[in-house]
Amino acid sequence: MTTDLQIDSSGKLRHLITLDGLGHDRISDLLDRAVELRQHFAEAGQRPQLLAGRTIINLFFETSTRTRCSFELAARRLGATVLNFDISRSSTSKGESLEDTVATLEAMQADAFIVRHRENGTPARLAACTRKAAILNAGDGNHAHPTQGLLDALTIRDRHADFSRLKVTICGDIRHSRVARSDIHVLSALGARDIRLCGPKTLLPVASEFPHLRIFEDFDEAISGCDVVIMLRLQRERMVEALIGDEAEYFSRYGLDSTRLGRAADNAMVMHPGPINRGIEIAEDVADGRQSVILDQVANGIPVRMAALSSLLGG
Repeated sequence: MTTDLQIDSSGKLRHLITLDGLGHDRISDLLDRAVELRQHFAEAGQRPQLLAGRTIINLFFETSTRTRCSFELAARRLGATVLNFDISRSSTSKGESLEDTVATLEAMQADAFIVRHRENGTPARLAACTRKAAILNAGDGNHAHPTQGLLDALTIRDRHADFSRLKVTICGDIRHSRVARSDIHVLSALGARDIRLCGPKTLLPVASEFPHLRIFEDFDEAISGCDVVIMLRLQRERMVEALIGDEAEYFSRYGLDSTRLGRAADNAMVMHPGPINRGIEIAEDVADGRQSVILDQVANGIPVRMAALSSLLGG
C-alpha cells in the first residue's frame, strides 16, 4: 500500500506520494509547519538553513515551470543544493531504466528526488527502490499531486479554520485530474462537510470512485451556496477527443463568471491550480476579482513545499 510505503517503522513520514490515508493529524502538522516557515520568512532577515548540506534533485518527466520553480525556491530557501536533471540528455533516453538512473544519483549522495511523471504510480515505484533518499510526488498521471492539495488546504484554512462547516465545489475535468483527487483527499481528511464534483458527464469520475461525494452535471446547481469554488484547467485535447464541445459551449455551461459566482455563498473563495485558460474555465473579471485567491495559492506553494521537504529530511 502507498500509505505504508510513505511511513517508516518509527511512524515518521518517509516519502510524500499521496495524501490519501495520511489522516487529519499528520496533514495538520504539515500545514502548521508551513505556517511557521511562512511567518519566519515574513519576519526574519536571516533564512533558516534547515537543509544546508542536503542535495535535492528535480526529476520532471513532464514539463511544469510553476511547480518546478516552486519546489526549487522552497529547497534553496532552506539552504539545500538543487539539481535540475535534464531528462532529454539523461541515460533514460538511451534505454537505462528509471530505477537505475535514480540509484546512480542516490549513490552521488542525493537526499531527495522530486518526481513528476505522466504515468500513475511512478513516484511510488521509485520510493520502493530508494535506500535512503526521500521521494516527493510532484504529480503523477491522474493519481495525485499532494503538495498542490496541501497548498490548497492551507489557502482555505487561512480563511476558514473549521473545515466541518465548509461546502466546496470542484468543477472541470475531474476524471483526468490529479489535483482534484489530492484536493478531495485533503478536504476529506480535514473534515469538509460537503464536497461536490461537477463537470460534463464525459469528464466526471465513475460514481464508485467517490461514493461519499455528490456529483453534478449542472454547475448552477453545484455552486449554489458553496463556500469554496475550485476550478480545474481544461486540457484542449479533450475537445480533440470529442469528450466535450467547443470552448464557447464549455464556458457557457461550466465556466465561472460573476453571475454564476453570485449563486455561491457571500465572499466564496475562487481557486484554480493554474495555469488558467481565461474565458474557458473562468472569466477574466472573476480570475482577477476580490474573491480570487489564485495568487495566494501560488505564494503558499513555497512554504508548503518547504514544510514537506524539511519534514522528510528531518530539518
